[in-house]
Amino acid sequence: MPVRLAVFDIAGTTVFDNSAVAAAFRNAFGKYGFIIDKRDIQPLMGYKKPVAIRMMLERMGAEFDEALIRNIHNEFEEEILDHYEYSSEVKPMPGAEDVMMQLKEKGIKIALNTGFSKVIADTIISRFQWKEKGLVDDYIASDEVAEGRPQPFMIQTLMERAGIDDSKDVIKIGDTEVDVNEGINAGCAMVVAVTTGAFTKEQLEPYTPDHIINDLSELPALIFERD
Repeated sequence: MPVRLAVFDIAGTTVFDNSAVAAAFRNAFGKYGFIIDKRDIQPLMGYKKPVAIRMMLERMGAEFDEALIRNIHNEFEEEILDHYEYSSEVKPMPGAEDVMMQLKEKGIKIALNTGFSKVIADTIISRFQWKEKGLVDDYIASDEVAEGRPQPFMIQTLMERAGIDDSKDVIKIGDTEVDVNEGINAGCAMVVAVTTGAFTKEQLEPYTPDHIINDLSELPALIFERD
């Protein structure tokens, strides 16, 4: 069955940001007196950000309420928005735009999804002009569905908007545990993990993606050989 829709993650998969997400997460917690290590953040990458904040507070055994989660998230979002809008470090991941174009030329629709909020996703897509260039057909953020990753709701919504009713027409590409599990939970025909973001090959292997690649340039061959 041919692939009709490729759903890519954003940060760490199609966008290089020099680990800005982890830094902003750490800084946001620091504003409220919490010192967290980068190694503690890594397992939470890819989750809906308020969920990730709650998980971190629970792991720390901290006392918290919804207001604290909201305040930490606001601090995170303010810093990361500024970074994605203005930093020269933010770039398309090497090969990302070329891969998108190769897939588009084969009639495959390109969609993006993310654990970020819509305002952050809008900022990134607008900066790179991916919709104007015809590289991206659709995108969705975690605050547009009832639950983010690893639940399949973002992929299912993208499928519905693309007029696709069979998940075996869809592949998922991402750099984290929850990207992989999202694709599996959605029943995607192929789930591809990349080592360009938060997780190494060894860290991704236990989650059993169909393929682990070191560079997006390896993706078209996997898809076209499958077709």
